[in-house]
Order: sequence, then structure tokens, then C-alpha cells
Amino acid sequence: MNGLSGIFDNRGCPLDKQTFSWRSIASLPISKLDDDAFTRVRIILMNGIEQDALRLKHFGARFHKELQLPLAQIRRVEQHQMTAINWLLSADHSPLETTIAYEQVAIEVTAAVAQGEPDPYQAQTYRFGLLEDFDHLYRYSAMLDRLEGKDANNILQGYTDIVPGRPTSEHHRAPEDDLRENYQKADAALITKIHAAMITAAEYQTHDYYMNIGPTFSDPVARQLYAEIASVEEQHVTQYGSLMDPSESFLEKWLIHEAMEIYAYASCAEQEENPRIKALWEQFLDYELGHLDVACELFKKLERRDPAEIIAGTVPQMIDFKSQRDFVRKVLTEEKDLRTSGHNYVSKEQESEASLQYRARMNDPVVPADIASAGYEWHPGTEQAQHRKRG
Repeated sequence: MNGLSGIFDNRGCPLDKQTFSWRSIASLPISKLDDDAFTRVRIILMNGIEQDALRLKHFGARFHKELQLPLAQIRRVEQHQMTAINWLLSADHSPLETTIAYEQVAIEVTAAVAQGEPDPYQAQTYRFGLLEDFDHLYRYSAMLDRLEGKDANNILQGYTDIVPGRPTSEHHRAPEDDLRENYQKADAALITKIHAAMITAAEYQTHDYYMNIGPTFSDPVARQLYAEIASVEEQHVTQYGSLMDPSESFLEKWLIHEAMEIYAYASCAEQEENPRIKALWEQFLDYELGHLDVACELFKKLERRDPAEIIAGTVPQMIDFKSQRDFVRKVLTEEKDLRTSGHNYVSKEQESEASLQYRARMNDPVVPADIASAGYEWHPGTEQAQHRKRG
């Protein structure tokens, strides 16, 4: 797949042929340790994208009576797609292990997007955010070691470093410093629109997961850590969501989202090593082509415009599902001390006073992320194993 310019030649599986059974949507999960970590990365990413597809269509239905039925029909399919994907995560993942996996997705996928993004400002935004998710991984890894006695690298499989990034204590910003300049819909490349929709979806899922799982911990530091990082994830949703042009109509955003879903499924199918999961990606790619066909017909009918005005163009490459370690290390070295002031990225010394004041209030009297990782330094094994070696 070299681009989406010829996508209208493939109308995909018709909507009325997209069927499921309870057995098909609750099938066998992957293996936590035997499957490659990037199979799980793809599963978590696509679950978040389908979750966002439901969210977007629910909001659209609130504003467009004439779209309520087709949106409901497609949502039902996407509900079952999302279930089939999310149920692939095995029950032996603890909530903290799943959290580690979510942060790996945020780091590796955002790093891949940052390198493929042609708009310099948007690419800068992705680099800025991934350094914060990188630090979240470090804090949660310490918590996993201390609460469950587990090494986070069993989940990460050596693909992602476990070291501090931009400190979580310094992620907390005033709302006006989380808004970014948006792309201009008439000028932006198709891949720029796809990237913004995709990373917003991924971060939204992470935020919601932390909000749901955080209160289930009895450990007070874990509860506070999830509360702290969930707040940062809301900031990330704000940041990435503001990259999109707010003047786009709902139907324009729907077309972009369907194109993004197709792009993501095609990327997954191209690189998946598990044959059973690869077949699922291919099936759902076919389904999404059918969803795009419905959206295109409605766009032509209601806006009396050619969908190619919105989703014409090519994608330069698929999502690169591989370790982005060298790139992340370079960004960490060069941009760790970057901060924001309004829409602008500035040096640490130029950070806005509003964010400094907000942070001082939130971090008084304690910073959960600092407590969770106090004295922690990752080594193979756990802290207990290291203690036994030293003894």
C-alpha cells in the first residue's frame, strides 16, 4: 500500500456483510511472554483507535439527525471490532503490566509518527509529548517492581529503555500552555491529518484506562501516581487534539478518521508476525474500507463535494512498528529541557509563569511520581534480585 489516492477503487466489505458472533469477538488471547511485544503494541493501538471511532460517531450523532442511523450501524460493527481486539489481551496481564504496555505504545508509535511527520511544528509536538510518556514508563516500572516484584522488561522485551525522561513533576502546565497551533485543512498533507487523529485517539485511550484503573489500587502511592499521570494524559489529549483544524466539518473529520483507521490496519497487517492476528487485521481493514465507502457516499450526498478533496494524497510510509530507541535517546538528549509558553516551544528558563504557578500548587506538598521511583534504577531482574546479589 503506497498511499490512499486509489482507495475509492476498493470499496471493501459491504456494511451488511460485516458480521460477528460472540465466539469471534471473545477469541483466544495472545501470549503475554511468547508473542512479540509489538503484537501487543498493535493490539493496544487499534483498540484505542476503535474506541475513538465510537466516540467521534457518538458525538456526530448528537448534532446530525440524518446521520444517526448510518452512524449507529457502523458503530455496532466497530463496537465488535473493538471488543475482538481488546479481548486479545490475556488475563495474566496485571493492571500495572498493561499500563507498562500502554506506555510502550505511546513511546514507540509516537516516535515513529514524529519521524514520518512532514510538518515541522507538528513533529515537534510529537517529540515533546513522547518524552513525557517516556518518563511515565519509568515511574510505572518502579511501581511494578515495588508492588508486584516484576521486571517491566518482561513486557517491553528489550525494545524500550527504562530511564527517566522529562520529569513527570514538570509535566503539569496551565491549560493555555497545552494548546497547539492547528494544521490548515486546505494545505496540510493527508498524513498530517492522519497522524493527529491517530495520536489523539491513542492518548485518549490511555487517559481513560488510567482513570478507570487508578481507583482500584489499595496502595496510596499507586493511587496518587495514577491520578497524577492521568492528569498529564488529559493534557496530552488537549495538546494533540488541538493540532487538528477546528474548521473541519463533522463529515470531513469522519472521512479523515476512516482513512486513519485504514492506514493503521494496513500498517498492522503489513508487519504482523502472528498469523491469526494478521488475519484479523486484514479482515478489519476490509471492514474499514466498507465504512469509508459509506462515509464517502454520505459526504457526496450531504456536502455535495468530492471526498477526494479531503483524503486525496499519499502516505509516505506505514507506521514503523519497531524499536525507536536511537531516535528517543537523541530526542531525550536534545529536548529534555524544552517547555511551552502558549503555542510556542521555549527553553526551560522561558516557561510561562502561569504553568509555574499551576505546577507549584499541584506539587505541594508531594509529587507522587517522585515518591514512586525514589532511589529506583532499572537493572535486569527486580530490586529484590539486585539486593540478593549485593548481599
